[in-house]
Amino acid sequence: MESESSAALPSPSVAGASAADDPSFQWTDAFVDRCEKLWGPSLCERMAIYRLPAGFCLTVIVPVFNEVATIAQVVSRLERTGLPLEIILVDDGSTDGSGAELDRLAQRDGVRALHHDRNRGKGAALRSGLQAARGDCIVIQDGDLEYDPEDFRLLLQPWVAGQADVVYGTRYGHSDRDVSPWWHQAANGLVTGLANLATGLKLSDVETCYKLAGREVWQAIVPRLREDRFGFEIESTAYFARQRLRFAERPIRYHQRWYDEGKKIGWKDGVRALWCIFLYGVLRRG
Repeated sequence: MESESSAALPSPSVAGASAADDPSFQWTDAFVDRCEKLWGPSLCERMAIYRLPAGFCLTVIVPVFNEVATIAQVVSRLERTGLPLEIILVDDGSTDGSGAELDRLAQRDGVRALHHDRNRGKGAALRSGLQAARGDCIVIQDGDLEYDPEDFRLLLQPWVAGQADVVYGTRYGHSDRDVSPWWHQAANGLVTGLANLATGLKLSDVETCYKLAGREVWQAIVPRLREDRFGFEIESTAYFARQRLRFAERPIRYHQRWYDEGKKIGWKDGVRALWCIFLYGVLRRG
């Protein structure tokens, strides 16, 4: 006779081995139905187990500048989420062979590669990706290994549930994270606090890479975007805030890399962020 404790666990063929062999199984109705039967809808909601809309596709835009050492790993990580994805890789004038690597990766199903003939900056690369996106929802992914795409499950949940129009991943204010140097957190806290004052929001991490919203929401602001570098983070946030959209934040993991590993944002970008807060938030330009 099957014990009560063993009966309370998902069978390997339904919720274990199948999900391990095919990550997309964890997004099927069969998987969600089984989990809800075992644990109940409330617990499944807390574990971010939910149904995707029929025919759903998530566009992931990856700006790439000299990331030949990591970009293949990033694409593999994205594919391992099991989500129905459109992956748009944007080569922003790389000089290390990243462009050729992106063309090789674009031979995989669901992956597309775009190219800039010169380095224009992260914001410019994102504009190119946003204009080309065809998915129902769009999220940004860096071309390094600082962010984990498995956190898309948490980011998507409030959007799929109709509880938020824009979802930001936050690197701070929760325990499941690497601890950043004090100056990094202090600088981010200053920029985020000033951006909140200028936009009327109450975000904890405005400079986060993980910004997710519906395609229509993103593409509505694309014609107004002007920032070519990291000022994009403030500029896009200011435009979202003006539309009085519903915001949500979800905790994400963050593994910081250093400048000798290819990190590109610098103190000049911090100064530019302050200027963007004044320009797009206080003056409401654009």
